[in-house]
Amino acid sequence: MNKVRKNAVDALAGVKDGDVLMLGGFGLCGIPENCISALVDMNIRNITCISNNAGVDDFGIGLLLKKKQVKKMIASYVGENAEFERQLLSGEMEVELIPQGTLATRCMASGYGLPAIYTPAGVGTEVAEGKEVRNFNGKDYLLEMAFNSDYAIVKAWKGDTMGNLIYKETARNFNAVMALAGKITIAEVEELVPAGQLDPNQIHTPGIYVHRIFQGTNYEKRIEQLTVRKRG
Repeated sequence: MNKVRKNAVDALAGVKDGDVLMLGGFGLCGIPENCISALVDMNIRNITCISNNAGVDDFGIGLLLKKKQVKKMIASYVGENAEFERQLLSGEMEVELIPQGTLATRCMASGYGLPAIYTPAGVGTEVAEGKEVRNFNGKDYLLEMAFNSDYAIVKAWKGDTMGNLIYKETARNFNAVMALAGKITIAEVEELVPAGQLDPNQIHTPGIYVHRIFQGTNYEKRIEQLTVRKRG
């Protein structure tokens, strides 16, 4: 099976209006920049986007929001995006805010082939409205469904032609769990090497989970918020 694709557009072949997409990253760290830019250019509409966050106004998922390509946003943090706030308050976009741990675990459940998980996060809050609550050993837990996504789109530091991936530091974040969870997983990498060149002990995502891979270009790696200590 040849998993290598020429570029983001080639890797995203088949993505269509109305698809459910997982997008890896945390803030602006480890986001699939090339794929997001390609989705903007392809003008894919009515996307349901599952991501830890919604990017910022002029970068990351914020670019998709700016063109109103996202029908529904499922995320755990959205505080850096004014356009997201505007679309939410105006009713232009459906939003599901969930605890960050629940987001990660629902991704993992999907990757492990589990239909649902029980979690204590959100019990007694708005998060629990309309959901089954079950008591285990005297403690209440919510039933949360595993995600059902058409594509998982992730970004790694290094990958090989078999789809094995290595993430670098914080960029490992949601990429690793989302890579397990898509019906089709697309990985963009900073460096693509022949199979056998990666140390097997360093691989975070085995290639069996990855269906398409390509070497990205021109990574901006923007910093979401820069905080520095005063000298002296």
